[in-house]
Formats: sequence, structure tokens, C-alpha cells
Amino acid sequence: MKRLEQWFSDYGQSHRHPVNIAIHKVAVPGIYLCGLALLWCLPNGPLPPGINWAMLAAIPVLLFYLRLSVPLFFGMAALTGLGLLACQWWQGPLLLPAIIGFVLLWIAQFVGHRIEGKRPSFLADLQFLLIGPAWVLASLYRRLGLPY
Repeated sequence: MKRLEQWFSDYGQSHRHPVNIAIHKVAVPGIYLCGLALLWCLPNGPLPPGINWAMLAAIPVLLFYLRLSVPLFFGMAALTGLGLLACQWWQGPLLLPAIIGFVLLWIAQFVGHRIEGKRPSFLADLQFLLIGPAWVLASLYRRLGLPY
């Protein structure tokens, strides 16, 4: 498995333009949260009561972050936890807002990459779909003077 700095270096190759970076700092966490909401909306089927697909999917995702960095794991665990709480507390239908947010944020991402002039990283390796949120969080940590 690549080390965190190598992931960020590779990801950063297609994320240099200031507009693309700004779009990503909003869209990437939004897509992550919309993805959780979409998984939340799936029928629980064979899962035990009180467990849903969003909770179940969060486990390997958070383990991925733990393998990369303990500080980023805690940040992503907090974001994931807040996202799951928001889904639980949401009043009204969740599926339609989650789909609309997911689609609009992905459109924004592709606009950013059009401006950048480079293809999205995940087209080369799907793991970059998980690196994006960590990259955004690491930029926040840097601004706050925190290690990542």
C-alpha cells in the first residue's frame, strides 16, 4: 500500500488550479456525505436491527484511513459519525436530496477538472475516491497547524 504522502502527491498532480482546489474542498466532503446518505437509504434486508448499509460500509472505509494516518482516521471518523447522525436525524425523505446533492457535486467536480485540464485521479485508481476526502481534511489540518 502506498504511503500517505505518495497518495497526496499523486492526487495533487490533477489538483493544482485554485478553482479546482476550491471546488474540491466543498464537493469532496459533500460527495462523501451524500454517499453515506445514499447507503443509508438502501433497504436493510439481511442486516441486524439497528444496523444499515451506511454504517456497515463505514467500517472498511475508516480502516483504510486508519492504515494511512491516525490523525486523519479520527477526522474522517468524526465526519462519518456526523454524517450518520445527520441521516438519522433527517426529517422527511432523504433519498431525493442525497441524489440531487451527489449529482450536482459530481458535476462541480468535473467542471473543476475541465478547468484544471486534467482527468480526475479516480479514473486511474478507484482508491482516489477515498484519498480525496483525506486530502481535503489534511489541508484543513495544515491550516490549523495540526499533524496529519
